[in-house]
Amino acid sequence: MKKYVLALFIFSAFVSCKDNPVSKKIKETKEAVSNTTNAVEEMTKMQDDIKELQEITPLTNAELKSWLPDEVNGMKRISYKAGQAGMMGIASIEAAYANEDKSKKFSINIIDGAGQVGAAATAGMRMVMSQDFEEESENGSRRTVTKNGTKAIEEYRSGNNNSTIQLMEGNRFYLEAKGNNMDLDETWDAIDEIDLDKLG
Repeated sequence: MKKYVLALFIFSAFVSCKDNPVSKKIKETKEAVSNTTNAVEEMTKMQDDIKELQEITPLTNAELKSWLPDEVNGMKRISYKAGQAGMMGIASIEAAYANEDKSKKFSINIIDGAGQVGAAATAGMRMVMSQDFEEESENGSRRTVTKNGTKAIEEYRSGNNNSTIQLMEGNRFYLEAKGNNMDLDETWDAIDEIDLDKLG
């Protein structure tokens, strides 16, 4: 009995060690199970959402352009493109903003998930965002977060202070925002400023 207890204690101590392969594998397995469960739940929700989105008429280039702000957090709009994916039946718009000396640049790419093609195009991104992950290295980080009730993917590159944030607004609009010489907080501030609620 004493040998059994001792063996159990040694195994427990071994497993509890953060760097050992057994502990790492257990953690990876738990994350995989959690992400699989999240994916199944998200697929179930998406089926109804996709049916509804397929019946909605996507925004026109004019509607997307009229929503686009001229200025974001003191940065003026320096370019925009509307309807780049129009040939595929997807409504989209891109825009870039910069401060006066061009030391900071903020860009957005928005895809409308309405319509037959738009709903299919944004479904894959919703699946990715249903996962939970976190990566970090000396060069930066990548992780999923929930901000103001919205799931998002954050990426940051410490070498050049560049950040990227991807999210879905109202399960319809996909947004990718990039901040050059902007950390994640600055990029989030800029996203808050563009007022996604007014889309659609």
